[in-house]
Amino acid sequence: MDPRTSVELPRIVELDIEGMTCASCVNRVERKLGKIDGVHASVNLPLESARVEVPAGVTDEQLLNTVAAAGYTARLKGAGFRMEVATHGSAGGAGASAEGVDATESGEHAGAPERRPLGPGEDERRETPSPRRSPAEALVPRLVVAAALSIPVVLISMVPAAQFIQWGWWVAALTLPVATWSAWPFHRAAAINARHGGSTMDTLVSIGVAAAYLYSLVELLIDPRMTEHPGMHMQNGAALYFETAAVVTTFLLLGRWLEARAKSRAGDALRALLDRGAKRAVVVRDGVEQEIPADQLVPGDLFVVRPGEKIATDGVVRSGASAVDASLITGESVPVDVASGSPVTGATVNTSGRLLVEATRVGSETTLAAMARLVSEAQTGKAPIARLADRISGVFVPVVLVIAVVTFALWLAVSGSLPSSFTAAVAVLVIACPCALGLATPVGLLAGSGRGSQLGILIRGPQVLEDTRAVDTIVLDKTGTVTTGRLALDSVDTFGSWDRDAVLRLAAAVEAGSEHPLARAVVAAVPSAAPAAVAPGAAPAGMHDAGGLPAVSGFRSAAGGGVEGTVEGHTVLVGRTDWVSGNGAIPDGAQAARSSDREAGGATAVWVAVDGEIAAILGLRDTVKPGSAEGIARLKALGLRPVLVTGDNAAVAARVAAEVGIAPADVQAGVRPEGKVEAVKRLQAAGARVAMAGDGVNDAPALAQADLGIAMGSGTDVAREAAELTVMGDDLGQVATAIELSRRTLAIIKQNLFWAFFYNIIGIPVAALGLLNPMLAGAAMAASSVLVVTNSLRLTRFHR
Repeated sequence: MDPRTSVELPRIVELDIEGMTCASCVNRVERKLGKIDGVHASVNLPLESARVEVPAGVTDEQLLNTVAAAGYTARLKGAGFRMEVATHGSAGGAGASAEGVDATESGEHAGAPERRPLGPGEDERRETPSPRRSPAEALVPRLVVAAALSIPVVLISMVPAAQFIQWGWWVAALTLPVATWSAWPFHRAAAINARHGGSTMDTLVSIGVAAAYLYSLVELLIDPRMTEHPGMHMQNGAALYFETAAVVTTFLLLGRWLEARAKSRAGDALRALLDRGAKRAVVVRDGVEQEIPADQLVPGDLFVVRPGEKIATDGVVRSGASAVDASLITGESVPVDVASGSPVTGATVNTSGRLLVEATRVGSETTLAAMARLVSEAQTGKAPIARLADRISGVFVPVVLVIAVVTFALWLAVSGSLPSSFTAAVAVLVIACPCALGLATPVGLLAGSGRGSQLGILIRGPQVLEDTRAVDTIVLDKTGTVTTGRLALDSVDTFGSWDRDAVLRLAAAVEAGSEHPLARAVVAAVPSAAPAAVAPGAAPAGMHDAGGLPAVSGFRSAAGGGVEGTVEGHTVLVGRTDWVSGNGAIPDGAQAARSSDREAGGATAVWVAVDGEIAAILGLRDTVKPGSAEGIARLKALGLRPVLVTGDNAAVAARVAAEVGIAPADVQAGVRPEGKVEAVKRLQAAGARVAMAGDGVNDAPALAQADLGIAMGSGTDVAREAAELTVMGDDLGQVATAIELSRRTLAIIKQNLFWAFFYNIIGIPVAALGLLNPMLAGAAMAASSVLVVTNSLRLTRFHR
């Protein structure tokens, strides 16, 4: 390629980011990264991660330093060794330190340093960073101290019977560790944000807690005798708010701890998916079996899978037969029968026989890795509905600070009461924290996409949720989507003295030597069929006489015509009209009419001639999948109009449509592959919002053209790449489940946003009017975040 005309596409970099606590943090990180020319970032709060599109010339170190400059600690996702990059520490990450940043293990990203050689006495373990405590674990010590000290502070401050001489000084001493060490994550984050000219929910909390404690301490210093006797709390218009500082800190830490635990549960599905892969494999090399780590397999390796073991990676069965539990991938509980030549997927379970499998895809190329990648990308992405919350959060905190100042000034001017003014202002600061707003969308998406992965449903991106709500028409490819794509014997019309079983036995014996789908359908129609023995020079290698079908001699196959052979002394022809006619077996008028009737009814007619005379017509049909009719009924119940588009003739299409419940007016037959795109465009031009479900290479353009592309997982990689939704099974009912789950996830996100907005819209005026105690405001703020996360977790129990 001429270097002057080559174009380097943006690469994708995934970052782990510590210290984000609310939507304002997300907004600031995205804004900072977006200032780098050509960089586009999507930051996810509950996953504490970012997905960044990076143009040529921008290094990973630039990204990491930019995040650090915003006040957060970043590392490249999946990094395996340390890169020393100065950071400003974690903004609010309890217990976190300003550690170095992890760099990529492979060093393939621009700007990544080379590995440092191991020194004497060092081993490879030094290269792996020690595991970090989870956010929930890091908060526990601070929460325990805060709760233990807040209880006596509240009792002494609020219950006169519990007070004693100079109780105020004791309360000040007990509150000090709570307002400083326990609340340190809030203060630290607020300071970092202030240093970078920003503000987040931590700013509001820090100011509120510090103001309550310092105000009370100053009042106590001005008048040391104000708590000299039990029952004294307010004197000369002054009041103490130590309990407010302690309780607000405790409630917010409790809320953040519950939040962290719930967010961890929301991500369990993806972690479980990644953990389901096989860890070891028994590989056959030079005829010897040896056990190796599964990640050391390479394409072309032969490995053994015994009953009860997981299949180590994607591959093709080379010998053996078994039933494979593929529920992890497809979400369907019925095992799939496999034999020599069958494709198998890594992480599925071999339930019975011993298999010898050839590895075809390993590592990041496997189906399991692709599923995890799609789920992760969907969870890291941002739905259009989330942009509203981001825009609001960008200006929310500064506006709240102004409201708090105005509230304090107005209360002081109107009432002249400093305690009342102070109480109202602190309540505004505490109640307004936009934590629930920042969690509303990403936690819902996290739970929904995780549940989808368990059901064999992959949501490519968050915008899909909006698309599933809007679509009103679904275009269905016939073969492989509505039908199995496998022909089966539907009818046998015999002539002369021949009966059904006898003519089928002769036809199957000859067809056993052919690999054509029509031949396989004929052979499968004889229950006791086994490969026939064929005379020398005519049989495919490896055929033998198993006793199920008679031996064949003089076998001959004509491409596109039929097959011929001698069975038990009879010359048998099986094939199309013109071919059998050209070989001397000419149908009469009645027989030709019967064949035309079968084809008009949607069947493929195949002639059987014995000793030069027509003996039978075999009618073969593509069979409808067992769940197609129910699946289409569910799609209709969701408000979708099903449209069948197929390249088959009108008779076949009409029969299939009638069987599954599609209206005759919604059937388009004889459509060539390129015509499927035009069919979608015509529907869109008529005002329809179109979803398309398909599984083949020829469906890919239409899947891309549709407003929502849905790929059947049993289909081709090309179809899956062109679609926004992928169902790993091959049942239309799973398509309906995918749409139901997507719509349910969107509904949960909308509920979360409603309650987050409603909470702040109602809470701030109530606090400004002096109707809300700061302690209750802290409890309400923490409860709102927990409510949003808990509501999202309902998706983990989703069923069709």
